[in-house]
Amino acid sequence: MRHLARTVAPLIVGAVLAVLGAGTAQAAGYRYWSYWEGSASGWSYATQGPSLVRPEDGSVQGFRFSVSADSQDASKPRHAPDFAKICAGTPAKDGSKRVALVIDPGVASDAPDGETPPPLRTACARVAEDASSAEALASVAKPLRYDAGAMLCAISGYPAKGCGEQVSGNGDGGSEAPASASAADSGNSNSNGGDDGGGPSAGVLVGVGAVLLLGIAAVAQARRRRG
Repeated sequence: MRHLARTVAPLIVGAVLAVLGAGTAQAAGYRYWSYWEGSASGWSYATQGPSLVRPEDGSVQGFRFSVSADSQDASKPRHAPDFAKICAGTPAKDGSKRVALVIDPGVASDAPDGETPPPLRTACARVAEDASSAEALASVAKPLRYDAGAMLCAISGYPAKGCGEQVSGNGDGGSEAPASASAADSGNSNSNGGDDGGGPSAGVLVGVGAVLLLGIAAVAQARRRRG
């Protein structure tokens, strides 16, 4: 019995370590412009891309550049969504609307190698009544850069290169995110298709379960033989 325990225990421990190791290996973030909608209660991660949202007069829209795995840990713009303050010098005008914008390029630790984020800025865009958030942004923050999939890559030329690239734990660039919160022509989604990016895969979990069941069965069989 003791010999069996010494055999089964390392298998179980190894399986658990495999799960923990898989979670660490898969942890990664993406460097991108996230898109936010402001209200009196603060910032909310937008559920649609900026080209699909047509904000009303008096709305506040935010863009934040940072490294994050998904919408759950995305960094919010570091300026309050205060329409009255941002658009104080832009009076209302018939046939148009005003959209307050907070453009936050983030901090140095999130910047691509060799680049320095410009200062955070706010702007009040006066645009047509049916204009989208993307059009409001373009009216005050050119040049904008998009990739072939209509993902927003740069605002006012920042960053100069890259677009939603994966960033590992040590800051090295990797593969490009398949979909980002700032995609211009699609709704916001997690870059891993709904996975949180940090947990073990289903295959690993199934393998651990199989090892545990085998261990339990072996112990039970040994007890029956002794009885």
